Amino acid sequence: MKVDVYKLPQNSPDDLTALKAAIASGEINPKDIVAILGKTEGNGCVNDFTRGFAVQTLKNYLSNFVGQEQSESIVYVMSGGTEGVLSPHLTIFTSQPSQPNMPTKMALTLGVIHTRDFTSAEIGSLTMVKEVALAVNEAIASAGMAKADVHFVQIKCPLVTSRDRLLEDSHSMNKSVSSYQSMGYSRGASALGVAVALDEVKLAALSSEDICQNYALYSTVASTSAGVELRNCEILVLGNAPTSTSNFVIGHSVMQNALDAQAVIKAIASTGQTSDRIVNIFVKAEADPSGEILGRRHTMMDDSDINHTRMARAVVAAVVASIVQDPMVYVSGGSEHQGPSGGGPVAVIARVD
Repeated sequence: MKVDVYKLPQNSPDDLTALKAAIASGEINPKDIVAILGKTEGNGCVNDFTRGFAVQTLKNYLSNFVGQEQSESIVYVMSGGTEGVLSPHLTIFTSQPSQPNMPTKMALTLGVIHTRDFTSAEIGSLTMVKEVALAVNEAIASAGMAKADVHFVQIKCPLVTSRDRLLEDSHSMNKSVSSYQSMGYSRGASALGVAVALDEVKLAALSSEDICQNYALYSTVASTSAGVELRNCEILVLGNAPTSTSNFVIGHSVMQNALDAQAVIKAIASTGQTSDRIVNIFVKAEADPSGEILGRRHTMMDDSDINHTRMARAVVAAVVASIVQDPMVYVSGGSEHQGPSGGGPVAVIARVD
């Protein structure tokens, strides 16, 4: 497998100027696109329709080249919220068979997969954990990578709206939580699915009460983002494999808190490349639910004007951008079961050519 990665700026959620130019020049073959990660400038909450708008725009455009069916098979992960210095952009992943006789090396590879649609009762449940775990394992196998070489698993997952609860007679936890809270449960269950797949958490020891309660259980490579624009989970697994012919490599680390700059530096070092070779950095951000950071009180959880996930994205984005001197980084808020409480995984893709 030969995987390539492109980072393209956007002027609005429906702006495809850079992508169109890359396709027109032949730099990107639309038939090879398998996944697109984007940062859009919505609020990142339940009513953030910039995510769906961006996905619809991409699907409609790409279907002109690859047809509706292949366009639908691409994994689209739009993360809302470009607070602070965050700059809206798309990260395009392409994959194609390696050319004969090309030398292989330990380099970037990927697996993509879509789960089935979930009912409202299943979102944020053990059923979701199990389905995600099965899908992640299938994606890992299809990519030909070992579990130990998985460095980042990005998932776009659904949420539950008030209308969903009216339409479905459910006895799940979703009957008693708000639509916004359901985002956390969906992210958390998806992340625990990754943890189960990678043997970071044992399924037999996991109960439904652990979801969004027992934060001692987490994945060190999961990044999950919930949205109203889908009902299933779209999954992108990134890692290195010795059979790759890619000119990119991925590494990761785990931030212990929102100011853990050393973890970002460690993640960059894990690629074996210098900062000028970085294509993009992917990070999870969270306002520490304890109400403290480095022993000092923070007020992000108590602000009634600005959602705490928005504040967390702004803080972590500033930390990461200051290190790499590039505000066009992927920072996603809400890290339930994604790294330790108050922290989150950070992955780095770098060029090796």
